[in-house]
Amino acid sequence: MKQTWIAAVAALGLASPALAADEVTLQLKWVTQAQFAGYYVALENGYYEEADLDVTILPGGPDIAPTQVIAGGGADVIVEWMPAALSARENGLPLVNIAQPFKSSGMMLTCWKDAGISAPADLDNRTLGVWFFGNEFPFLAWMSQLDIATDGKAEGSVEVLKQGFNVDPLLQRQADCISTMTYNEYWQVIDAGVSPEELITFKYEDQGVAMLEDGLYVLEENLEDPEYVDKMARFVAASMKGWKWAEENPEDAAMIVLDYDETGAQTEGHQIRMMGEVAKLTAGSNGALDPADYQRTVDTLLAGGSDPVITKEPEGAWTHVITDAALD
Repeated sequence: MKQTWIAAVAALGLASPALAADEVTLQLKWVTQAQFAGYYVALENGYYEEADLDVTILPGGPDIAPTQVIAGGGADVIVEWMPAALSARENGLPLVNIAQPFKSSGMMLTCWKDAGISAPADLDNRTLGVWFFGNEFPFLAWMSQLDIATDGKAEGSVEVLKQGFNVDPLLQRQADCISTMTYNEYWQVIDAGVSPEELITFKYEDQGVAMLEDGLYVLEENLEDPEYVDKMARFVAASMKGWKWAEENPEDAAMIVLDYDETGAQTEGHQIRMMGEVAKLTAGSNGALDPADYQRTVDTLLAGGSDPVITKEPEGAWTHVITDAALD
């Protein structure tokens, strides 16, 4: 696999050294952390430079919506979860998935075991912490599948606590369960002094309601430009080379991420652990979107209760044009 990507980058990067490198601005979904290690590795190890690209990586944050950034011309390509991208497309922003480095979802619900929760059916009549801004749709689809309403704490229903970007609702017993990622918030709970034996987790992958996360999206109109397609093919090839290197060298990849964290908020131990967990999610992906994974996401969204994020089957929401060129 690694040699395939090396060959792809080399083949796509045969531009004249006299010409200026093509500029690419990538907007991340969240702050600088190992969740995005592949891109920082590609930048630090010179894979983008080898592909004749001048790449700028923009960190995200709680007040930054990648879809709004690309709509305003602030980025050429964004990292986004598919529910948000499909919602934006249905609402007039024609985003297209050009690559899918994350094969699996890291989303799960983490609960107190002593609350009497041992199976999904036990979630009934509970208070559950849920992220919003598009991240609530897997949860709503799951509750719909369980025939549990979200109208408040009662028999046959749950109270939905709008969860912020921390794990306080669980630690302070404001909620019986909260949303966590396998590579981030779950470990924040553990680092707060809670033992794994005190918790029970339900992975969305295991519940059949997982949706694709951290795909690469561009504006549809740009794919009509052959030069842009070539540039994105080189970008994806170099990025996937970075991801495969990060999978094979998780500690070194985490150190690279730390070097690019201008806030100084990240710690070595947390990033090394995060990279190890993220590597499990990117494993098995060569960058090309699996149509079956896409359809599962769409079907889950369309079954997401009374207020679905999309109301009809999307058309033209993904393409293999870029990854076909990158892998050629």
